[in-house]
Amino acid sequence: MALHPQRQSQPSNSISVEDYQLIGERRSLLSMIVSKFFRNKLAVIGLVLLLLITLACLLAPFIAPHDPNYQDLRNRLAPPSSEFLLGTDHLGRDLFSRMLYGGQVSLYVGFASMLGAVFIGTIIGALAGYFGGIVDAVLMRFVDIVVAFPNIFLLITLVAILDPSINILIFVFALLSWTTTARIVRGEFLSLKKREFVLASRTIGMSNSRIIFGQILPNAAGPIIVAATLAVGNFILAESALSFFGLGVQPPAATWGNMLSNAQSVTIFRSAWWYPTFPGMLILLTVLSFNFIGDGLRDALDPRAVEK
Repeated sequence: MALHPQRQSQPSNSISVEDYQLIGERRSLLSMIVSKFFRNKLAVIGLVLLLLITLACLLAPFIAPHDPNYQDLRNRLAPPSSEFLLGTDHLGRDLFSRMLYGGQVSLYVGFASMLGAVFIGTIIGALAGYFGGIVDAVLMRFVDIVVAFPNIFLLITLVAILDPSINILIFVFALLSWTTTARIVRGEFLSLKKREFVLASRTIGMSNSRIIFGQILPNAAGPIIVAATLAVGNFILAESALSFFGLGVQPPAATWGNMLSNAQSVTIFRSAWWYPTFPGMLILLTVLSFNFIGDGLRDALDPRAVEK
């Protein structure tokens, strides 16, 4: 009996021509977004500055020349020198070392608070925008109630009642700052849920959770990313303001805010200009970097932006 070679069937996990085309379109879109972002000079400057600041803070154990909490009272308010690159504070602690370690805390508070606020706002905005009707009405009235409270006074009250710490700051920031994200996500969902791909997903019986998180949310990621980027800078400013008034992270832990708080004396400001100047400049550069990056992402992710 003659043996005939068996016909090899196409593997079930093979990629079709349509899949390759879809992958190519996504790569093309991503390359266009990256190209538009890097054509924004301010956004690139902000990204470079932020990477340098973040990397320096993460490498603080290897870069810092002194223990950030070591008090050398013989060198109180010493000016910048080869031994103390940015001078010392009123207790003789090295400012450069404290700024590096303080940046770890400030950046951690900013990023962690952003993640909490974006998570809460995304969930509430997605549910309100997708289901609409009574769900939308109830959730948006809840958003209006939260917005109606004067955030700065409520923030100070909560932090004063609770024990000021890093985790408490993150919890309070996330609890009070999710409303902007919720409104952005709701608006995106109201628009996207009428698109053809959502109607097709409902037709084939896809569950609401899969439609919300698997279909609509990825297409609404652009505005969420922009809002999240800008929020980090706002949280760093808020942490600095609370620490300045003694309601943030408590000493001896260093943050950029409580370093400024220790330097608020007029006598210190006149006799040791470096003490408040360098932490203040670092806060300014970090917040500006986040704002520049957010503006660049907004332009790059905006499909209505005119290609120049």
